[in-house]
Amino acid sequence: MTDQWKTYDSDGDRRVVVTKNLPGEHWVEVLQDAGCRVEVSESREILPPEEIRRAIGTQCDGVIGQLTESWNGELFRTLRAAGGIVYSNYAVGYDNVDVEAATDNGIAVGNTPGVLTETTAEMAVALTGAVARRVVEADAFMRSGKFHGWLPDLFLGQLLWRKTLGVIGAGRIGSAYARMMVQGHHMDLIYYDVRDNRELEKQISAFGRHLESLDEEPVSCRRAESLEELLESSDVISLHPALTEETHHMIGGKEFEMMKQDAILINVSRGAVIDEGALVAHCKKNPEFRAGLDVYEDEPEMKPGLADLKNVVVVPHLGSATRWTREGMASLAACNVAGILQGYPVWDGDDISDFLEAEPPQAAPSIVNAGSVAVAKTDGT
Repeated sequence: MTDQWKTYDSDGDRRVVVTKNLPGEHWVEVLQDAGCRVEVSESREILPPEEIRRAIGTQCDGVIGQLTESWNGELFRTLRAAGGIVYSNYAVGYDNVDVEAATDNGIAVGNTPGVLTETTAEMAVALTGAVARRVVEADAFMRSGKFHGWLPDLFLGQLLWRKTLGVIGAGRIGSAYARMMVQGHHMDLIYYDVRDNRELEKQISAFGRHLESLDEEPVSCRRAESLEELLESSDVISLHPALTEETHHMIGGKEFEMMKQDAILINVSRGAVIDEGALVAHCKKNPEFRAGLDVYEDEPEMKPGLADLKNVVVVPHLGSATRWTREGMASLAACNVAGILQGYPVWDGDDISDFLEAEPPQAAPSIVNAGSVAVAKTDGT
């Protein structure tokens, strides 16, 4: 190992490799309490596969890796050959992980759900406001000394109040974003998902009745029958689907043409949900169209021309970037690894808050292939 690796508890009986230094201290304590020697990369660069293979070496029990790494069959075979039985992704999504290859090698795959929901939804809200009111353009204008006094037409943006919100992917994050936007701006909601979200519909309906009780116009919520219906009807469109073969480039040239000319598009899910080249072309052609992006198709690179567009706000994948959330993700990833290494069952409850405390439950909080590898389940009580 190079001098860019830091070791905790060198006398630990189990060896765990962590490919990036993680926020907080609780996650290290969890692994140390499980008798693990923890070796952490302090490099700020994305580790190439060959460096990860070298780090795994000939003896490694488990790994905590990153969404920026491609965990394919070759890496899982390397981990299995070194005696490894568990890998945890430091993310809720795991489109960078070949779960089938991990399962074939008898390796449990963990992720970190339950602590990113509100944080990522808040980032989508922040991007929506920044895009609608042209905050980034105005900030650059102000800093450059160009502001010489109030003008009637200076940086005119878009009003969100009582407009129509379209949410694609009404899971945890999409639903949280929808509630924040509807309750904050009294927007009507259209959502597009493979299934009905009765709970979200119930919550929006209850808010509508509350508005009526105040003699205000209610808001509405409905599930779109087609993606086209949502795109044509929405003033703001926010993307929250998982990245799959079906959702890859689900927003491309044809879909952009369906949208309103002054629509706002937000993406905090995965970059490849959008055909980024088509987005660049559409934004050049339609200056009133605006977008806010936290993720990119070729991350960390952007498609040519994207960085030059004033009608696009770009931030460097900050969706989960609050201290509480990132530390919570680290705790969950560590509990996944520690739990499997100690032979604990998999947690079967929705509330994972106990895993963020000093003495977490004797369970692995989230193993996505628990039904395919040799791990038991607990009832989460």
